[in-house]
Amino acid sequence: MSIYPSSLTLPHGRLDFPVFLPDATFGVVRSIDSVDLLQNCQIQALVMNTFHLMQRPGSSTIQALGGLHKMSGWPKVIITDSGGFQAYSLIHQNPKNGVLTDKGLTFQPEGAPRKYQLTPEKGTQLQIGYGTDVVICLDDCTHVDASFEEQRTSVRRTIAWARRCKTEFLRLMDEKSLPEDQRPLLFAVIQGGGEKELRKECAEALLEIGFNGFGYGGWPLDGQNQLLADILAYTRQLVPAEFPMHALGVGHPENVLVCYDMGYGIFDSAMPTRDARHGRLYTFLQPSTAPQAGLSGKWLNYIYINDEKHIRSDRPISSQCDCLTCSHYSLGYIHHLFKMNDASFLRLATIHNLRFMTQLSERLKQRERV
Repeated sequence: MSIYPSSLTLPHGRLDFPVFLPDATFGVVRSIDSVDLLQNCQIQALVMNTFHLMQRPGSSTIQALGGLHKMSGWPKVIITDSGGFQAYSLIHQNPKNGVLTDKGLTFQPEGAPRKYQLTPEKGTQLQIGYGTDVVICLDDCTHVDASFEEQRTSVRRTIAWARRCKTEFLRLMDEKSLPEDQRPLLFAVIQGGGEKELRKECAEALLEIGFNGFGYGGWPLDGQNQLLADILAYTRQLVPAEFPMHALGVGHPENVLVCYDMGYGIFDSAMPTRDARHGRLYTFLQPSTAPQAGLSGKWLNYIYINDEKHIRSDRPISSQCDCLTCSHYSLGYIHHLFKMNDASFLRLATIHNLRFMTQLSERLKQRERV
């Protein structure tokens, strides 16, 4: 029996762990709608991004449309990322795009008509105004290869920003007088790069401030795109087991399995949907009835839909998959749609890869019961 949380109750429903959240960055998972997500993919929750939403469609538009849930037609849980990683990426790619100080972020993406400001207080206000279920504190993100001094500055700033986020969060909760079951939760992000002493310093300070859950901060892969398993495991160990933890940006199926075994319960990434759109489809090599729910040894397989060998294949992408795509269409037909560059390929491929991710969650829970 796992010592880590098995679920989390939120204003728009309960999350059963492990849970994978597709990135609905601008309020939409590309090429599919909320009905597909609910019925055809069996998705529990979505993650949306404050950094992007405040630009498009804009916060005033989101509020005019009734908040994120009503705007997107999504009735279940939404977690809003603060956008610290995106701001870091934008500014580090080109310092002319913005500046990051102890006060917060000022940025102007290329082609944008104006500058935007994102502070811990504003980020919290926006997320609560959007009607999110989980508010994530603004953090100062770094890459694992950044210098020790950069990592130390990031940790100091992340702690200070988290404290400001919580102060603003409590102020808004008092102002709104929301019943307990309608209040969003507040998560903080643990930074520190690959420096264990800084990870420890950050985690201890955030635990002292007090949050409902925590996220692993920073890019989870090294320069060779290998999972930073030792740092991820160490960071999870720094947080008492009763707190849920979000492996931010982890979405490769094999990495989800590894991180779930470490004690992470929440995962998000654009990888499965991006892979689908580019013709890389996921399948299990073993049935769920196999030992360890078919997740031992080599268990993940890729089908590259562009391969000419699929032209006349009348079998589904996977005989083990119950998604709409595998239930109704052949591999040969999906290949044809891909070659035709037809929009329906994007939808059907995305449905399949997301259903794979929810099946992976089901198998992980099944494996625990064996």
